[in-house]
Amino acid sequence: MAGHSKWANIQHRKGRQDAKRGKVFTKLIKEITVAARMGGGDPNFNPRLRLAVDNAKTQNMPGENIDRAIKRGTGELEGVSYEEVRYEGYGIAGAAVMVDCLTDNKTRTVADVRHAFSKYGGNMGTDGCVAFQFKHCGQLMFAPGTSEDALMEAALEAGAEDVIPNDDGSIEVVTAPYEFSSVKDALEKAGFKAEFGEVTMKPLNETELTGDDSVRMQKLLDALESLDDVQNVYTSAVLDDEE
Repeated sequence: MAGHSKWANIQHRKGRQDAKRGKVFTKLIKEITVAARMGGGDPNFNPRLRLAVDNAKTQNMPGENIDRAIKRGTGELEGVSYEEVRYEGYGIAGAAVMVDCLTDNKTRTVADVRHAFSKYGGNMGTDGCVAFQFKHCGQLMFAPGTSEDALMEAALEAGAEDVIPNDDGSIEVVTAPYEFSSVKDALEKAGFKAEFGEVTMKPLNETELTGDDSVRMQKLLDALESLDDVQNVYTSAVLDDEE
């Protein structure tokens, strides 16, 4: 293998996410509701809610939908009460997998997640079995050709934690999870617009998969992501982007 392209992989992931926009509003509304319930309805004093609202606006969610979700969370409107739960396990070739869910029925959710793992060649593990392999952070990816020195200066001034140049010329800026929006905004004002950005669980080590292993792993990830109660799926697997 001639060396994995970070840029190709991030574009591949972005394309898959864009193709799943039908579920995006549902996930965002759940996240806004839970964030408001846990930390209050004012985004200025609730970093998790501010991030959820920013994400919703990025996806062009109408303001009234956002307001209703916040009011459900604070109890001003009636609504379903969701509980946060995380499941961990292993995919193809032992790649680490974490599945974050918001559910109103944990019994149903754990059965669905376990079934997806077992059907597609993975194994569900115990709590904490892979969590230590990930870091909760913001991630901004800039296209090859971006000036590394200028971006690094602007990113560090904006409060970023790290700037990582990749072999393929792309540059990754890492932030604290709830500093993501402010760093992103500061970089845009400085003339640097990220091609891709998210708050994620970033794997500390990666497992590169190719050929049939890559295809099988993608099927497992797709099966998990398609579950109604699943908010996010994180993995240490880096998949061969040639399909």
